[in-house]
Amino acid sequence: MIPAYVPNSAAAVFGGGRPIDGGENWSDGRRIFGEGKTWRGFIGGVLSGIIFGILLIVIENAFGWSIQTLLSVILLSLGALLGDLVKSFFKRRLDKKRGEEWLIADQYDLVAGSMLLVFVFDYGWAVQHITIAVLICILIITPLLHRGVNIIGYMIGVKDVPW
Repeated sequence: MIPAYVPNSAAAVFGGGRPIDGGENWSDGRRIFGEGKTWRGFIGGVLSGIIFGILLIVIENAFGWSIQTLLSVILLSLGALLGDLVKSFFKRRLDKKRGEEWLIADQYDLVAGSMLLVFVFDYGWAVQHITIAVLICILIITPLLHRGVNIIGYMIGVKDVPW
């Protein structure tokens, strides 16, 4: 899951610039994704996840393991930020403001997006490596990591709120 955990934090670091929605509004008059979802953050986040994933593959190979594949790394990284975008879309529909906390959705958007992509586009890898025990670990660890990383991001000034 590291390739899925890295992109959200990296997107905050690389963020800024042109919004993905181009500043456009949805039919309800609210922004599609919001000012905080930018191309620079999205691309920087996905590439960071892929780079960390490739490093994992190199480390795994050094120990004779074979867990991650390049396809799984790309899908996990891309899926994490696509999940974040989908969550932002619905957050705007619910009239939640940028940075406003949305429990459960804020913590599990990356899991939903990354799991969806690997199960759709790399089903064999997904069923081999994402067992029930692994999924339970992901569901327990994700909110803890999410909160910890966001607090660090807030303390170093790359996030406006600590959640």
